[in-house]
Amino acid sequence: MGALGRHSGALALLAPLAVAALYLLLPELALAHDVAEGDKAFVQSIDGPAIFPFVYLGAKHMVTGYDHIAFLVGVVFFLLRLKDVVLYVSMFTIGHSITLLGGVLLGIGANAYVIDAIIGLSVVYKGVENIGGFAKIGLKIDTRAAVLVFGLFHGMGLATKVMDLEVSPNGLLTNLISFNVGVELGQVIVLAFVVTLFATWRQKPSFGKYAFAANIALVGVGLALTAIQIQGYLSS
Repeated sequence: MGALGRHSGALALLAPLAVAALYLLLPELALAHDVAEGDKAFVQSIDGPAIFPFVYLGAKHMVTGYDHIAFLVGVVFFLLRLKDVVLYVSMFTIGHSITLLGGVLLGIGANAYVIDAIIGLSVVYKGVENIGGFAKIGLKIDTRAAVLVFGLFHGMGLATKVMDLEVSPNGLLTNLISFNVGVELGQVIVLAFVVTLFATWRQKPSFGKYAFAANIALVGVGLALTAIQIQGYLSS
């Protein structure tokens, strides 16, 4: 971190700039992450098991879920070995699968703004950890446990979106499992792209030069997402 540390003062300016820019540009995008009316109408017309439509909806939600993607980018940013990628992504998958399936089947909902604000904070956490922020203040956090816990919150966010779809109880378990499979497929698509991108970028001198700045920007994105959801909660 030596060379990067010397530029930390200038790079830190990226955080408030990223927050301001995203705060201005993303208010509608935050709402766009909600359930599309077309998808909701389609799901409400389904009565019984519908595997492929729910696989598609799960994959679509993950691929278009910029907050989930931002968190995954932070998780794999410095992972060099495939087995580490699999380990951390598995912890995330276990977490969001538990609360997605359990939340919907047990009817346990949560305020979407609060959950999405916590998801934004998960992005902040990963960016801060990646730049060594917690280590600098002597705070030791088990990254695997943290990814699992945040996975639980991400899953609750997914459960909230599924309950917004007002899925028929007929074939609910099959459709939930199909949705979760779709989420995993979408996650694989996103990770295949992200991991390939980072594997290529790490071979370039620019990675060492801009990795710190990229994670500062990631923190800014997380703060912006959190601020948008807090504003939505206060005005709702």
